[in-house]
Amino acid sequence: MAVGIFDSGLGGLTVLDAVSKRLPDVPFVYLGDNANAPYGVREADAIYDLTTAAVQRLFDEGCDLVILACNTASAAALRRMQEGWVPQGKRVLGVFVPLIEALTERRWGDNSPPREVAVNCVALFATPATVRSRAFQRELSFRAVGVDVEAQACGGLVDAIEEGDMILAEALVRSHVEALKRKMPHPQAAMLGCTHYPLLEAEFAEALGPDVQVFSQANVVAESLEDYLRRHPQMAGGGSSKFLTTGDPRKVSGQATQFLRREIRFEKA
Repeated sequence: MAVGIFDSGLGGLTVLDAVSKRLPDVPFVYLGDNANAPYGVREADAIYDLTTAAVQRLFDEGCDLVILACNTASAAALRRMQEGWVPQGKRVLGVFVPLIEALTERRWGDNSPPREVAVNCVALFATPATVRSRAFQRELSFRAVGVDVEAQACGGLVDAIEEGDMILAEALVRSHVEALKRKMPHPQAAMLGCTHYPLLEAEFAEALGPDVQVFSQANVVAESLEDYLRRHPQMAGGGSSKFLTTGDPRKVSGQATQFLRREIRFEKA
């Protein structure tokens, strides 16, 4: 069976691209809820309802494992889904934890008590819903102590990226970094807490300066998924790759092709 990858829009394609390169023999079914994007401005209950509906669609496609390649969904819905919704024999994983593991230098499944880490001033750039959820801080507290996190809600950035307006997107990055630095002048590390943001990693790095280590998700998640499937090979087998969208397949295919700079063809979900 294929591995499902879900995002509210196109951002999860950065994760798909990375995992496909790392795991070329694994089929993936990508589902973008473009008709309801962006999620970052929605309330938690709405995000939960939309996310469960999308994940069920991927289960119906035969996926036993689904990656929520959407930080907003991971922050607002994942724990609630895992505690009372995910059917037996199915797994839903988020993209937050691998990022935090990279920051804290812990491997997946390391349940040892939280400890001091090298980095203690962290800037988090994310959608408004992700920032409101405080999920990043909660998950980090399970693994590290003494880390000060300053979160910056990056309003408008996802919309600019989805529309292909990179001039506006770059201007927004500079604006959000300036706002963050007014609150935390000297961060040691920056977490790009949205799967759209790797497309602007260089712009974040330039605005933050050379002394700030930037953590981006795509490659981190790919490495974690490879490790997970090595230990749970039954979660990925046969099937074929496809791209599904709740939006207009023709429009989304064009945006995705521009997004990844290779031809992508979406079907109606």
